[in-house]
Amino acid sequence: MVGTGIPDDAGVYRLRPDLALVQTVDFFTPVVDDPYWFGQVAAANALSDIYAMGATPLTALNLVAFPSCKLGPEVLRAILKGGCDKVAEAGALVLGGHSVEDDEPKYGLAVTGVVHPAEVVTNSGACPGDFLILTKPLGTGVMVTALKGGLLTPDEERKLAEVMALLNAPAAEAMRLVGVHACTDITGFGLLGHLREMAVNSGVDVEIELASLPLLPKAKKFAEEGLIPGGAYRNKEYLKDHVEIGGRISPAEEDLLYDPQTSGGLLIAVSGEKREQLLSALREKGVASPRAVGRVTGRGKGRILVRGV
Repeated sequence: MVGTGIPDDAGVYRLRPDLALVQTVDFFTPVVDDPYWFGQVAAANALSDIYAMGATPLTALNLVAFPSCKLGPEVLRAILKGGCDKVAEAGALVLGGHSVEDDEPKYGLAVTGVVHPAEVVTNSGACPGDFLILTKPLGTGVMVTALKGGLLTPDEERKLAEVMALLNAPAAEAMRLVGVHACTDITGFGLLGHLREMAVNSGVDVEIELASLPLLPKAKKFAEEGLIPGGAYRNKEYLKDHVEIGGRISPAEEDLLYDPQTSGGLLIAVSGEKREQLLSALREKGVASPRAVGRVTGRGKGRILVRGV
């Protein structure tokens, strides 16, 4: 049902008229210092693709690259426990996995989920007049860069880890309850990169309201100080011919639009009639700060207009 023809967050394979498998894989290097929290964040990030498709995770396989002689088994045990605990929180099971020796640690999951074929949500269904709802604040790439520079307190690091480890399960539940047109999760390509993918696949143009975007505490401050991850510049270069800036926007604010996110929120396209219903359902499910951040302006080729102040 969903394969390599049109890029999406996961693949979907129909087994029978009432059941489809959803499959995805993701892993990366540590984004926080604590190995247990790294495992939680990496697992939440991999599970997010399942939620973006409107599916429920079922099983997971560990993917591990680890310098066992340099870091030792206790660190690896903590990473795997973090991942296993997060998968259990999602109501799924870790069935095993595979590991290789590597100089730099990497961890993630291959995840299988299930969904009714009629309830699959892709990133290709956004319609003119839809509103764009974002379920998590932006800025994790900048904050991780600040952490690597030793600029976060232990309390700030923990709060950052908690945001990244937060499952998108409640947001997916609200999305299924209300009924939406399209969804994607915001990860390495940043807000505008993933929005561009949704817009192109849906054949629409979109606009974003800068003032509506939720940001992590201190993300703008650190961005103003130049703590921008390299991925943001690559994202900006890739999208430079497809994004128009209208109004005033600072360099730091623009950088945050391209900031690569780790385990970011869901970006959901929903009809105007269901906008408030979805926002209410998200809050009722425990999503702390859902925001309407933009809208689909009409049919087009994936052009993005960012409205500044």
